[in-house]
Amino acid sequence: MNAYMGVDIGSISTKGVIIDEENHILASSYLWTKGNPIDAVKALVSQLEKQVEKQEITILGIGTTGSARKLIGAMLGASVVKNEITAHAVGTLSLHPDVKTILEIGGQDSKIILLEDGIVVDYAMNTLCAAGTGSFLSSQAERLGVAVEDFGSIALKAKKPTKIAARCTVFAESDLVHKMQIGYSKEDIIAGLCKSVAQNYLNNVGKGKKIKGPVIFQGGVSKNIGVKKAFEEELGMEVIVDENGHLMGALGVAILSKKKPLEKKFSFSILDDHFETKGIECNKCPNHCEIICVRKNKELIDAWGNRCENGIVFKK
Repeated sequence: MNAYMGVDIGSISTKGVIIDEENHILASSYLWTKGNPIDAVKALVSQLEKQVEKQEITILGIGTTGSARKLIGAMLGASVVKNEITAHAVGTLSLHPDVKTILEIGGQDSKIILLEDGIVVDYAMNTLCAAGTGSFLSSQAERLGVAVEDFGSIALKAKKPTKIAARCTVFAESDLVHKMQIGYSKEDIIAGLCKSVAQNYLNNVGKGKKIKGPVIFQGGVSKNIGVKKAFEEELGMEVIVDENGHLMGALGVAILSKKKPLEKKFSFSILDDHFETKGIECNKCPNHCEIICVRKNKELIDAWGNRCENGIVFKK
């Protein structure tokens, strides 16, 4: 069976899929990056291999996306390396061809993608502040002594959501502590946090954007039914959460890899290889570029970061 692999490597989580020619998911995995993308992808590939080991498959294409896409692309010998906007759009359209708006809130950033007739016509990203992201909600859950997985169900029990100033992480935390001290219930505070996440997203990432349905909500925060409800109330329309919404980036880049086959045959034996990265500063011109070198079993396999020919240390 011909198959294709997609990996979405982020600062918080690492996602991967293996699909067949019809884009059916044969294997999938989701795990924490833990600040080490190389080890995270090795663990991911190991899990994917176990899920398909009883099937005779040949990986014809590999795609990577996410914040560490270049590094992991070099590690896996990827045939396609794409940005998150393109990957999420392609993955979502494969399951929801009529989608008009994609809302995505991840661990440390968020984005909005607007589509018309299956084409991306506008987008925006927020990578400057963690307010309203998964890491923000996790820290507030810890402060409240609640598992972040239970946030949504607790929020739905609220009678009157408390207003929380969530435009900034620091202000949100001080406001939350104040509301706790003056006696607001935990349910109302959590519901208020969920509502503020939706409002903050729409007022910043979605500012000036004309949001049309169908609307798909993705990213780790989409699993929070409290935030989903808050978006529906703010937008006045249904917000769809796909069961594979957390895999859309990986699925999209796997689909894209079908258009560009691998130059070298992929083998799961890559798990036994040793990879290391090293940053060097080029002093051959005033740019002083920081060049990232990637080595596989001590052999240089890729490098990037140079802004002129003086900094070339690896030629493909």
